[in-house]
Amino acid sequence: MITPPPAVLTHRHMEALLEFLQGAGVDAFLDLDPVDRFAQSEQDARRAPMPPAGPRAPMGQTGHQFGHQTAPQVAALSGRGTGQGTPPPLNLPSLTASPAAPMAPASAPGPGQAVIPGEEAVRSAREAARSAATLEELKACLAAFRGCNLQLTAKSLVFSDGNPAARLMFVGEAPGSEEDATGVPFVGRSGKLLDRMLGAIGLDRTSVYIANVVPWRPPGNRTPTPQETEICRPFIARQIELVDPDVLVFLGAASAKALTGATDGIRKMRGRWMQYDTGRRKIRALATYHPAYLLRSPLEKRLAWRDFLTLRQVVAGDNHPVE
Repeated sequence: MITPPPAVLTHRHMEALLEFLQGAGVDAFLDLDPVDRFAQSEQDARRAPMPPAGPRAPMGQTGHQFGHQTAPQVAALSGRGTGQGTPPPLNLPSLTASPAAPMAPASAPGPGQAVIPGEEAVRSAREAARSAATLEELKACLAAFRGCNLQLTAKSLVFSDGNPAARLMFVGEAPGSEEDATGVPFVGRSGKLLDRMLGAIGLDRTSVYIANVVPWRPPGNRTPTPQETEICRPFIARQIELVDPDVLVFLGAASAKALTGATDGIRKMRGRWMQYDTGRRKIRALATYHPAYLLRSPLEKRLAWRDFLTLRQVVAGDNHPVE
């Protein structure tokens, strides 16, 4: 049964509407009153002047109904049999004219310009990430990077939080609306749950390092596309290499798949040790449930608690924790 809309909109109704619009990616109002662009287009089309129609010959004098010229028309065009002499020559392009100048190569996109995601953008990301020698330089490279269209809609670059010298590094998928507003990863409801989970094993944000595979919020909190993930992957790979943690924790299947190439779901991956190769050394990696998933599925917290107990054993110095 469909519930009819309320007769009077209360303050709570307006808050719910604003929350929906914010979740859908709306971040600004262009006018106080809505404009029906479809009706406006129809009105503009009716007001547009129609081109004057020329005289139309009767059907029997126009030759073929699909527009072929009749014999008199052909004769008029050729100048034969009409008594009007030769028609003026047509200005056709010369076949010996110099070829057109080659098109200039496309320049790099400037601020506010969208790009077509492809191999060129991925190659540009690899070169930019490789050029960064420190985390500060990597953050500056990301801020200046124009190869990912997400930076056109995001409010801020969500780079990292925590201690770069920590032994544990957590990697999520992408920031949400609250992270986009503050520029800090995991500060919303899922971030508060992550803080409580860290506190349960004696850790906090000063003893871990937190980042995301994609540092810009996708519009409406949608899932990043494979192209967007592929473009951003060189930056998070370089970030992991610069932090060089002892243990890497993937928060959710998306980050684990993006960085290890795994194909299993999170139910099969969680609690199972993997290896992440930075090119210089191999780092032990563990996948667990994303805090946002735990908020939707509270019964899975018991399994995430097992994973965090395993991490506590690693922090305590046990190199062979129980899996």
